[in-house]
Amino acid sequence: MNDETADIQTSSEAGAASPQHDAGSEPAAAKKKRKVSAKAAAAAIEARIGHKFADPALLATAFTHVSALKAARKRGDSYQRLEFLGDHVLGLIVSDMLYRAFPNADEGELSKRLADLVRKESCADVAKSLGLVDDIKLGQVGASASARLRKSVLGDICEAVIGAIYLDGGHAAAAQFVERNWTERMRKPRRPLRDPKTVLQEWAQSKGMPTPVYREIERTGPHHDPQFRVAVDLPGLEPAEGVGGSKRAAEKVAASVMIAREGVGGGSNDG
Repeated sequence: MNDETADIQTSSEAGAASPQHDAGSEPAAAKKKRKVSAKAAAAAIEARIGHKFADPALLATAFTHVSALKAARKRGDSYQRLEFLGDHVLGLIVSDMLYRAFPNADEGELSKRLADLVRKESCADVAKSLGLVDDIKLGQVGASASARLRKSVLGDICEAVIGAIYLDGGHAAAAQFVERNWTERMRKPRRPLRDPKTVLQEWAQSKGMPTPVYREIERTGPHHDPQFRVAVDLPGLEPAEGVGGSKRAAEKVAASVMIAREGVGGGSNDG
């Protein structure tokens, strides 16, 4: 899809063109054809994602990269704000799905699964499966740069679509989209997991932070069956806590909680 067809028209723009036009302006027939083409493009996207938008402008914004904005428009007219919203909506919905699907899983297990399902790579896979790559509206860039950029923002676009659906149809509509596209992924056996303490330490180092510090907060229960509550600290971040039958187990849970909360991409999986 080229930029022209991807420029989805709002309902206010979609009225029939007047046959009168100034010299040098776009002919009325061509303008009408372009609007029909844009409507058809929007309908095709809606069919693939399974949601018909009451506000077509939300759908257009979800696919608009900041490079496609004219100088007079704000960055907020790109998908970035919708991506922010969609990221958090996705986390809530997937958390609810995991809570219901794995009633015997503890907090640490649920946190690991959540981190894997909401990472950018998973979102990009969903966008690819829906064929959204060619719908992204970019500015004037070279062909090779355009291809690379489209792939790099696929995960962002997927989150922006979720945000747009949430604003247009509410939580129920967003939940339907996520459940359709994440249920099978959620139920697949997980790949071998890396130690969350290692993942968190590597991430902290990549951000120029010191090694995470773990501290015991509380020990409860009988001597033969103790329960440890441990917190992990990193500068500038709220501590994260975990509970386990040993200090080591509690530290792993605390690290997993921080990984999920901070959105450490791909942190819970090997390779």
